[in-house]
Amino acid sequence: MANDEHREAKFMRKFLPFLITCLLLLTYIGSAQTSSAGTPQSPAASDENTQLRLELEQMKKAVAALEERLAAQEKATQEKAAQEKKDEAKPQPAADQASTADLAATVKDLDHRISQTERRGALDRINFTGDYRFEAHSIWGSVPAHYDGMQLQNLMVKTLWLFTPTAQGGLGMTFDPNLLGQMTPAQFSGFLGQQVQQNYSQYQFYTGSLTFNQLKQSIGQFSPQMQQMLTNYLSQAPGVLQSAYSNDTNILYTNRLRLNMDSRINDDLSVTARLSMYKAFGDSTGVQVFDGQPSSMNIDGTTAGVPNSDMLRVERAYFTWNHVGGSPLYISIGRRPSTEGPPLNFREDEPRGGTPSGALIDFQFDGITIGYHFNDKMVWRLCYGVGYQSGFGNGNILKSPADRLKDTHLIGANLDLYSTEKTFLQATYAHAFNVTDGFNGLLVLPVNPLTGDAVNAPVVMRYTPSANLGSINLFGLNLNRRVGDVDLYLSGNYSGTRPNGVTSPFGGLMSDPFETPVNHDGGMFYAGVRYNFPQNDGRTKIGFEFNHGTKYWFNFAQAEDDIIAPKTDTRGNVYETYLTHRIYDRFIVKLGYIRYNYDYSGSGWHVGAPKDLDTLSILGFPTYKDASMLTLGMTVRF
Repeated sequence: MANDEHREAKFMRKFLPFLITCLLLLTYIGSAQTSSAGTPQSPAASDENTQLRLELEQMKKAVAALEERLAAQEKATQEKAAQEKKDEAKPQPAADQASTADLAATVKDLDHRISQTERRGALDRINFTGDYRFEAHSIWGSVPAHYDGMQLQNLMVKTLWLFTPTAQGGLGMTFDPNLLGQMTPAQFSGFLGQQVQQNYSQYQFYTGSLTFNQLKQSIGQFSPQMQQMLTNYLSQAPGVLQSAYSNDTNILYTNRLRLNMDSRINDDLSVTARLSMYKAFGDSTGVQVFDGQPSSMNIDGTTAGVPNSDMLRVERAYFTWNHVGGSPLYISIGRRPSTEGPPLNFREDEPRGGTPSGALIDFQFDGITIGYHFNDKMVWRLCYGVGYQSGFGNGNILKSPADRLKDTHLIGANLDLYSTEKTFLQATYAHAFNVTDGFNGLLVLPVNPLTGDAVNAPVVMRYTPSANLGSINLFGLNLNRRVGDVDLYLSGNYSGTRPNGVTSPFGGLMSDPFETPVNHDGGMFYAGVRYNFPQNDGRTKIGFEFNHGTKYWFNFAQAEDDIIAPKTDTRGNVYETYLTHRIYDRFIVKLGYIRYNYDYSGSGWHVGAPKDLDTLSILGFPTYKDASMLTLGMTVRF
C-alpha cells in the first residue's frame, strides 16, 4: 500500500509540472495568436478571451496548492514507510484513503476542464452543421407518340453506306431514286438489314471510321427535296413510329446527407465548404443510362444535385476575404454557392441557399466572385466561372491545334438591389462564351448517337464535347415580398442563343444536326405564394407555385433538385403545391405534388430543335408529354 501511494504521489509530482507547462504554453500561444491576427477583436471575442485567462489563472493557483499538499503528503508517507511495511495486512487509515482519492478526483476534474477549454477553442475555429433528408416519390408520366430519331438515323446511315464507294467502306451502288419506289419502306428496311448481315465487316469498317462531318457532307449531296423525301420514306419503316406509352414509378426512395463546414480565420477571412451525398435506395453506381433527359448525364455541375452514389462529394468549397484594403469590397474564390438560389428556397422552408437566381442558374461550377457592400440592403457581385476546361483530361496533346476546342467561360452579375427582412429585389445576368455540345461527364449510352446502332454492352463512357456552338445570354429579375403571414414571390427571365453556325451529332444551338442554326430568344416566368399559419408561430406553411417556359427557353438548372426533371427549364407549364410542418425546430416534414405539362421537346437542352409535342414529331430520345409526382419528405438538421 505504501509503495502504491508513494508511486502515485511520485507520478503526481511529475505530472503536475507538465500540466502547468501546458497551461503556460496555451496562454502564450493564445496571446501570440491574438497579437498576430492584425485585426481588432470584437467585444464578444475579447470578453471570451478574458474569461479564459481568468479560468487558467484559477487553475494554476489550484494546481500550486495541490502540489504543496502532495509534497507534504509524500514526506509523511516516507516517514511512515518502514512502519507500514511491517503492517501491510493492516488497512490504511480512512483519512489517508480519502485524501488520496480527493486529490485524484480534483486532478481529474482539472484535466477535464482543460480539455473543455481546448475543445471550445477548436470549435471556435471550425463550425460543423448539416442535414439529412429522406424522401419517397411516386411518379406518373406519359410519353407521346413519335418517330424514333435514333432508329431513323440508323436507317439513313445504312442507306448512305449502300451508295458510298468501296474504297471508303461502302458497297459502291449507284443511287437510283426509283429504287425506293420499287420497294415498300418495310421491304427496303429488310433489304438494308440483309446487306449489313452479308457484309458486316465492311459495314463495321465504314461506321468505325465515319465522322459527323463526313455524314453531314454525304447527306448534303442530296437536294433538300430529296432529303425530305428520303426522311419521309424511311419514317414508314417498321420500328420508327413509336406509339404513346406510360412511364410510371410506383415508389422511389432517396437519401441525402449534407455536411457544412465554416471556419472564421479572423473578422475578414473565412473558409466555407459543403460535402454532399445524394443517392437513390439500392443504387450507388454514380452513372445513369442516358435517356435523353439532361439530368441523366453525370457532369461536373450536377454531382450533388442529382441522385448519384454513396460518395461524399465536394459541392461547395471557397474562401472569402472581406473588407479588402479596409473597403466594402470582398473577394471569394472556389467552388461557388450557385445552387438553391431564390425563389426555390421557399418550397423547402429554408433561407436563401445560393447566390444567383435559382430560376436562371442551379448548377455547380468553380469560379471567382468580387462583391461590393454598398450598405446593409444592397450588394453587387461580379462573377466568373469555367464550364468546360479544354486543356485538362481531353487528350489535347493527341490533337492538332485546329482540332482542339475552346474553353467555355462564364461571366455574370448578381445584384441584390434591395434586401430587407420583408422585401428582396434581385437582378441576375450571365453570359456563356464558346458553349460546347454538352460537358465532360460519365454515362451509359444505349445507342451510338452518330450511327444509331445499339451499344450492346452497358459500358460506362467518358463523354467529351466535340464542338463549340456559340454563346448564350441569360437575364432575370426576382421580387420577394412578405405581407403579413403571406410570402409572395415573382421571377421574370430571358434567354438568348447566338450560334456560330456549327452543329454536332446532337445538333447546334436550338437546331438539329443537319440544319443551319439561327438566333433564338426564350422566356420564363415563375410565381408563387406561401401562407404561414399564425396559430403555431408559422411552423406550418402551405404554398403554390407556377412557372411557364416558351419554345426556345433555356437555363443552366441541371442540378435543380427535382427527380423527374428541373422544373424551371420546362418548355411548357409546371404546377406545384406543398405543405411543410416543423415538428421540431430542426425537423421538417413535407408533402408535395408537382405536375409538368410539356409543350415542346428538349427542355433543359441547348442543343437540338424543340419539337411540338402535340404533333407527331421526330425525337432523338423519348420525352415526357406530361408527368406528375407525389413526394413525402423528412429533413433533420443538426
